[in-house]
Amino acid sequence: MRTAVTRLLDRIASALRREDGTASMEFVLMVPVILLIFMSSFESGLLMTREILLEQAVDKTMRELRLGHLPTVTNAVLSKEICSRTIIFPDCAHNIVIELDRINTTTWAIPTDITRCVNSSAPAQPVVTMNAGQENELMLVRVCVSLPAMIPGMGLAPAMPLDSLGNYILLARSAFVVEPS
Repeated sequence: MRTAVTRLLDRIASALRREDGTASMEFVLMVPVILLIFMSSFESGLLMTREILLEQAVDKTMRELRLGHLPTVTNAVLSKEICSRTIIFPDCAHNIVIELDRINTTTWAIPTDITRCVNSSAPAQPVVTMNAGQENELMLVRVCVSLPAMIPGMGLAPAMPLDSLGNYILLARSAFVVEPS
């Protein structure tokens, strides 16, 4: 006759030999990796869409400026025009910096200083040049937008240029000649 202790030991031994549940362990180990890959691909798609929208908005706005369709050339007017064409930028008006510089065509000296961006954590924002230019002058426009990453610190975010709050930076550049009126 078997004692209660031997029956208990037999149950423990058979429980240790069981193999059901091993698939759930693989699932638990692989799901975070698969989710990270999925979210990173989604974030990279959103980033590329935003970059394309920014480039297109800058090009269309500079065309309007070049043809003289904008009444005045101020930072507020240009940022309003660009932000109205970029539909998926959260708080675009507060996260955009636009620089408009004249390129000297005798020396062809292109401004080499870094493009200034919004620093979300600082109360004072960078001073930028806004030179509307005269007829037949070559102009360079640089636009910087600071946007939050979907998954900060994971996926694509660490490889991107980031500001102090972890927002990634999108840059767009364009050049045009001011048309004679």
